[in-house]
Amino acid sequence: MIDFASALTIVGMGVITYSTRLIGYFALRNRRFGPRALRVMDAAPGCVIAAVIAPHFVSGKPDELIAMLLTAAAASRLPMLPTVGIAVSSYAFLHWLLQAA
Repeated sequence: MIDFASALTIVGMGVITYSTRLIGYFALRNRRFGPRALRVMDAAPGCVIAAVIAPHFVSGKPDELIAMLLTAAAASRLPMLPTVGIAVSSYAFLHWLLQAA
């Protein structure tokens, strides 16, 4: 069972994440953007993901490095949902396999 502090943290992160989307929507709903601004906004989710995974490139853990390579290969050929599935399952399997050894 999850403890109260962990549940509260998860709910708080969800509220904060959703509120940033609402603030962005209300602040920018009546504005027109040029092509350059639209390209930046399209690239932003990828930049956030890169910022989250970048520390793992220097971790030196083989399970993380192999999983990132598999994910990059999947991302170059597949849509987002299968890529995420491959990323999660490959990391889980490699972590289990290499930690058991």
